Parts: sequence; structure tokens; C-alpha cells
Amino acid sequence: MTTVTLPGGETIWYKTTGTGAPLLHIHGSAFGHRNFEKMTPLAAQLFEVIDFDLPGYGESIGNLRPGGMEGLAEQVFEFIQAAGYDRVHLHGTSFGAMIGLTLAARHPDVIDHLVLSCFLARSDDAARMMRGTWKRAAKDSGMTAVADLTSVAGFARSFYDRPYAQEQLQTMRDAFSRTDAGAFVAGTETIEKTDLSDLIPLISAPTLLLAGAEDNMTPFEPSPSGIGMQQIANELPLCNTQVIPECGHYLVIEQPELATQYISSFING
Repeated sequence: MTTVTLPGGETIWYKTTGTGAPLLHIHGSAFGHRNFEKMTPLAAQLFEVIDFDLPGYGESIGNLRPGGMEGLAEQVFEFIQAAGYDRVHLHGTSFGAMIGLTLAARHPDVIDHLVLSCFLARSDDAARMMRGTWKRAAKDSGMTAVADLTSVAGFARSFYDRPYAQEQLQTMRDAFSRTDAGAFVAGTETIEKTDLSDLIPLISAPTLLLAGAEDNMTPFEPSPSGIGMQQIANELPLCNTQVIPECGHYLVIEQPELATQYISSFING
């Protein structure tokens, strides 16, 4: 575990696990690097996995860069350079997938393979309504309340029948509590304002889209006011798609073994 300082003064905490080709994880909103704590040990058997915290999340210090999703993608690009990598495989989930798509469009030279899971290129009105409740919870009740609210929408119904479900929910509360509420609200508002449709044709890296069949946050096919992974897949010639049954938005928590298998087959196949 170590830190690097970006040109803007942000201090980024990161760790590497395993050996092999570098695979960079970009976490979702509120989580920090613990978003991938079930998946990293599996992926590290195949890759050098790089987990880090965006500014305002977990152990990193500083603010999210102005400029919307492009500002955040620029921070990640600077992190890749500061950490000493020329090219990486990249897996972003949710908020991290939006950053990853933007990064791949703006800096294609640093992306080898691109994996994007559980996100919308443009929020539909239902997603905006849902995220509005999270922002109010963050402001009024704190990030632990946000963890519970997002869990209701984020997991498939069958997840709650699993013997470790309550332990996992507590782990999420702990992870969310380390995220600054202001950073979460700012990130959520960035998501709501973002429309990545113009960047989709700029993606040149081979791309894998992973979706949960029961994802109520960022469904594979949102309402017409949004743009989801189905539309993205139709526009990308070098695109593979996997929709995992009995799985919600938190795909990397619910199905880490299957997700790792798909990613490994995609990158190494």
C-alpha cells in the first residue's frame, strides 16, 4: 500500500495485489476500493490488480476534479502515470464505469482492454429519482443510511437469503462511512448531469459489458430517457456482453467468481 501525489495536489492511496498484466479497478460511488474486496483476491491470481481510492473516498485526500466526468477521468489518467504504468486493462463499475468509458475515449493509448459493469451512459428519469433520495439521506442522515438505501436497490432479491448477507451489509456500512458525504453528493450530481453518448463512438479498445439481470439502479435496458448497456453494445463493434442472471447492481459483490471468469476469458482469450 502506498500513495502518489497528482499534479493538482491530490494524494491517492492505492495497493497492488498479484502479478501479471496490470488490471486497474475503478470503484463505484460511495464505496472506495473496498468495492472490489471480494473480487480482487480472485483476479489477483491472474493479474496485477491495482485498487485505489478516488479523492474524498477511503484513504485518498483531496477533492474530485472539476469538469464533470472528464475531470475525474483526467485524475485517473494522472494516477496511472504517477503510479508508473504505460497501459492497463481497466475495469470500472457503476460510477467507475462512467469514468472508465470517459478515460478510454480521451486517452485510448493507456487502455488495453476495457471492462465496464453496471452503469448508464445517461441516467433515465427513474435513476434521477432514486439518486435524489440518496443525496437527501447523505445530507440528513449520513453515509450509513446511504449504504442501506442503496442496498435495497442494489442487490438481487435472492442475495438477502444468503447466510453472509447481513455481514456483507455491515461491511458496506463500514466502507460507506469512510466516504465524505460531500464527495458522494458531488459525485452523484456529476452522474446525474452526465451524458456519455458522444464518447461511445470514440472507444477503440476491445470492450466487455457486464450487467446484472436484476439491476434496478442501472438496468441493461433503461427507460427511453436514459442510455444503457444495450444501446452501447449496439454501437461498439469490438464489444462483448454478458448479462448475469439472479444478480443486481452490485455484481462484483454478488458474483465475483463469475465476473472474474468472464473478465479473464475476455482479456486472455
